[in-house]
Amino acid sequence: MKYNLLGNTGLKVSELCLGTMTFGGKDKGIWTNIGQVEQDGVNELLKSAVDAGINFIDTANVYSEGVSEELTGRAIRQLGLDRNELVIATKVRGRIGPGVNQVGLSRKHILQEVEKSLQRLQMDYIDLYQIHGFDPLTPLEETLSALDTLVKSGKVRYIGASNLAAWQLMKALSYSQYKEVARFVSLQAYYTIAGRDLEREVVPLLLDQKVGLMVWSPLAGGLLSGKYKRDGQGPEGARRVAFDFPPVNKERAFDVVDVMQEIADSKGISVARLALAWLLHQAVVTSVIIGAKRPDQLADNVAAVDVVLSAEELKRLDEVSQLPKEYPGWMLEFQGANR
Repeated sequence: MKYNLLGNTGLKVSELCLGTMTFGGKDKGIWTNIGQVEQDGVNELLKSAVDAGINFIDTANVYSEGVSEELTGRAIRQLGLDRNELVIATKVRGRIGPGVNQVGLSRKHILQEVEKSLQRLQMDYIDLYQIHGFDPLTPLEETLSALDTLVKSGKVRYIGASNLAAWQLMKALSYSQYKEVARFVSLQAYYTIAGRDLEREVVPLLLDQKVGLMVWSPLAGGLLSGKYKRDGQGPEGARRVAFDFPPVNKERAFDVVDVMQEIADSKGISVARLALAWLLHQAVVTSVIIGAKRPDQLADNVAAVDVVLSAEELKRLDEVSQLPKEYPGWMLEFQGANR
């Protein structure tokens, strides 16, 4: 396992991060389709992850309506893990109740929710507190001020963002610099060989501003797991059969899978492992979030850190998965050719 600096900080996180969205989904609406791992299963997965060298764990207050945080915190205690050796990340923004202020990124909501997350996790502080998306109703200044309050109080060590457009993230970074308040050190975003949209605007920004990238849904919601066919058929109970998310251009995705299958077969590994390995070969990626329902799934994912892709293999994968040309990207490339 390798460890990378989280953005422009001195904090080292494992190149794989254990995602907890599959924890505790029983009788919890859409979360039921994502995973229903109970405490014993959570303990087993967490122990296997830590034994493999993973020190980074990501959850959110909305996952299974708070149950994911509870199971994660309880597992750390029951396993006797050293909390100070772990980097715990959680999120705020999603709706957690019917009230008009039980959603969003207002100071009121943030300060209330951080306390609830700390209680569920049974912790005194959160290493990385992330906004779970953009809130069009709350001024950015209010959100960053509230997050800065949490950093200064010691309840939060670093702050991060998720699912932001490039202009939104850049606006936030600029505000933090000029107002001298806590700065987003990372962005959690959707990125996969089957969906490389992030490369148009966001990836150049992350590299320029030294913001870390945490990748969610690296297997495109299971589409790159090897379970699905071009006709959309998949095994009964498979996630995408009941919950077809995130959206993917499936025709292009399966063209990619065809090439991936050839390379994976030549290496004697799964397509899923190859998909993770491709991400780990991308310079912008800090950590790839892996979620699992079973130990064997987790083991296959963890093994991706040992997969080495040759320059020729990376070229084949890049060519079959590259984005169609789009303005102003093609103009920037054209004009920058002689510089």
